[in-house]
Amino acid sequence: MIFSNWTRRAMLGAGAVALGALAAPLAATAQTPPNVLIVGQIAEPKSLDPAAVTAVNDFRILVNLYEGLTRYKSGTLEPGPALATDWDISEDGTEYTFHLREGVTFHDGTPFNAEAVTFNFDRMLNEDHPYHDTGPFPLAFFFSAIKSTKAVDDMTVKFTLNAPYAPFLSNLAYPTGLMVSPAAIKEHGKEIGRHPVGTGPFKFVEWESNQRVVVDRYEDYWGDNAAAEAVVFRPITDANTRVAEMLAGGIDLMVEVPPTSLAQFEGDQYTLHEQAGPHVWFLILNTREGPFADMKVRQAANYAINKEAIVNDVLEGTATVAAGPTPPAFAWAHSDDLEPYPYDPDKAKALLKEAGAEGAELTFYVTEGGSGMLDPVPMGTAIQADLEAVGFDVTIETYEWNTFLGEVNPGLEGKADMAEMAWMTNDPDTLPYLTLRSQAMPSEGGFNSGYYSNEKVDELLAAARTSTDQGERAKLYREMQQIVHDEAPWVFVANWKQNAVTSGRVENFTLQPSFFLRLKDVVKN
Repeated sequence: MIFSNWTRRAMLGAGAVALGALAAPLAATAQTPPNVLIVGQIAEPKSLDPAAVTAVNDFRILVNLYEGLTRYKSGTLEPGPALATDWDISEDGTEYTFHLREGVTFHDGTPFNAEAVTFNFDRMLNEDHPYHDTGPFPLAFFFSAIKSTKAVDDMTVKFTLNAPYAPFLSNLAYPTGLMVSPAAIKEHGKEIGRHPVGTGPFKFVEWESNQRVVVDRYEDYWGDNAAAEAVVFRPITDANTRVAEMLAGGIDLMVEVPPTSLAQFEGDQYTLHEQAGPHVWFLILNTREGPFADMKVRQAANYAINKEAIVNDVLEGTATVAAGPTPPAFAWAHSDDLEPYPYDPDKAKALLKEAGAEGAELTFYVTEGGSGMLDPVPMGTAIQADLEAVGFDVTIETYEWNTFLGEVNPGLEGKADMAEMAWMTNDPDTLPYLTLRSQAMPSEGGFNSGYYSNEKVDELLAAARTSTDQGERAKLYREMQQIVHDEAPWVFVANWKQNAVTSGRVENFTLQPSFFLRLKDVVKN
């Protein structure tokens, strides 16, 4: 099916009515096209090349256009078959041999095979590859353990790793591991992000900047065909505008409903969806210099902040209080024995006095909004008030998201004492490995912006990522969590329960723990 002019006019008309509803009582006055799903996204995508992007906003589109060798089983973060039907792992955990699915074609008609797999990974990892310049590839470190890829035959591919790497199958299911047509890369080069070609249940039609990304059902898909004829992803950056569009009927599915708007979607016209995921919202503390170089002061900050009030009053119950660096969504690795720091301002004051840090001045970086950041300005204001109530003197500096990252990711030294941050990950290894290891300092390409260093934590993380025994990995991660909890390089604030709302015309939609939107089976009446 080609996205028809009639469908385009109907969709645009729905959007116009919805925008008009901003100045009028909100009711379902628009009617989106039948069997075309209109999705309200939080932002314009950066690119539609899966190897080139990092934001969940982009991933929500990509997983419908592309597939990887593995994918997360529905409702879990456990990798299962996708473009690979099965695989063999060598006894030492350094060789993975994948048997590929027969009869799969890319949307441009070219075959999916072992050569396509090696092309994709070599493009990303080999600086000498003729199409390596189509990057950059910011998450290529997910596959830094790959020593070589080899097409054993047309439908068999072997990866050789430089050491055992437990998250490998999970990382293959992450969008960075999605397969792009080599022919399309050769044709479009650096512009492949505007001309996406995958093997997924939907194929790309058009991308009109700041307006829409349109995908059609791929009729030659190897599995069951998608239920909807097309999906339109509309970037609506302002949350209140997304709410107005949803209430007016201009969109069928809205992601990231503001906590204060949830009550507007009660009733038979809408269905609210909620799903816990691998998310943690925290404050990075500068452990290298300033007040937070003292562990007692870091612990004081954890006791000073009323996380329950933030979760219940600011976030309207759309999150739970975080206890440590590993989200509860990783049930097998999360430590249930770990308790959140209780709200205890008297304990905080006592620790500050003991550390000689009463009246300590703090510079606090806050962002206006960004991927997984929940409601960062109101949360930052509440945190400032709680810290000042126990004796800190807090100055907030607020930045737009990309500017904020440019200030925080290179490290806080010489600039700030604390900064908001949120991560959504696919494996319990990823977040601590990139943000809490001594070898993950910003100067070494990591995201340890607070400069935390503990040799035991380093040892535990190194052992956990190379163990092939999940029980052993779990034990190591739980020991790591306890140390990090006690030494408090962060203030552990919240674990988000993602949400979405669908209109009464939408069926078979479920949120996934990965935070991705899998829309193949969604029916639009």
